[in-house]
This record gives sequence, C-alpha cells and structure tokens, in this order.
Amino acid sequence: MNQLTPHDAWLKLHEGNERFVSGSSQHPNQDSAHRESLVEGQNPFAVIFGCSDSRLAAEIIFDLGLGDAFVVRTAGQVIDLAVLGSIEYSISVLGVPLIVILGHDNCGAVTATKDAVESGEMPKGYLRNLVERITPSVLASQRDGGQGVNDFMVEHIKQTAARLVETSRSVADAVERKEVAVVGLAYRLEEGRAELVSSLGQL
Repeated sequence: MNQLTPHDAWLKLHEGNERFVSGSSQHPNQDSAHRESLVEGQNPFAVIFGCSDSRLAAEIIFDLGLGDAFVVRTAGQVIDLAVLGSIEYSISVLGVPLIVILGHDNCGAVTATKDAVESGEMPKGYLRNLVERITPSVLASQRDGGQGVNDFMVEHIKQTAARLVETSRSVADAVERKEVAVVGLAYRLEEGRAELVSSLGQL
C-alpha cells in the first residue's frame, strides 16, 4: 500500500510535469532492474483518468516510469462502469492516494459535443454516447459564459471530478477520510503544462 499523502502525491506529479515542460525529464523507473522489481506487485502513487488522445500520454507528460501511475483512459475522459471499477480498484486494493482527472485543450470529443449542441444533430454510432455524456458540461459552461472548446473542456474536467465523487461511494468515503484527494488538470498541448483547475478533498 502507498505511504504517500494526497499532498505528497500531488507534489510528485507536479514536479514531474515541470521537468517535462522545461525539457529536463529524468525518465525515472524505466530500467531493467526496476522492471524486475515490479513482477510481484505494484505500488502506484496516483490513478490518472485521462482522455485517450495520443498527445496525452500520462507517463511522459508527468515524467513517470513503470509502476508509478495507474492509468485509465477514454475519449473525452468519459466515465462508465469500467472506469468506476478501475478507479475503485486503484484506491481500495492498491491504496492510491491521488485521483487525477486529466483533460486537454482542443479535445476532439468535446469539439464533437460542441458541434452537436450548436447544430442539434447528434453523431451516429457509439460516438453519440460520448457526446451525450459530455453535453451537460458544455451546457453548464455556456450558462456560465463559456464560449469555446477549451472553456467547455475545463468545465468538463470539473464536472467529471464532481460526478466521480457523487457516483462512487468508495471514492467519496476515501475523500471524506482524507485518504484520497481528487484533482482536475487541464493539459495545454503547446506548452506541455498540466494546470490545476479543481480539487476535491484535502490536498
């Protein structure tokens, strides 16, 4: 089980991202000896639930290595039952102290939702499911004055973090016990920085 506090885990993640931004990544825990040490088990310090976008590789942008992060990804970081089960596993079995909701600017799933809201035409196939789940975030952002995809993306990160705590009793209880914190991060593709946009629990 992880001995880091939510605050310690957040600092470690933030410091890794700053190294990535500055071009001084250390690429830790990627050698053969560390790989072999993980055969019998893992002890990640964060679970990162992020968008599937190919430009958003969590281990790279936070300068992490093998065993550091438990990563869950869907397009537009949309929550479903498998995501909830994966996150609950990370905190209840692995003892992860930090849950990260990771979105990014120019998100294709959020753009598709924006287009659907503005045109009134829903996409076909399972893409419709993604759009339906992101639509409340777009509408909430518009109500508060948001006008573009990146405004909608930030609101979606906040809404996703809040929904996770509201939906999962395991997560809510861990946050209440101050064992786990949930942070929302907005990643900027051009500069590589992950900006804190929401925080639930004691950080």
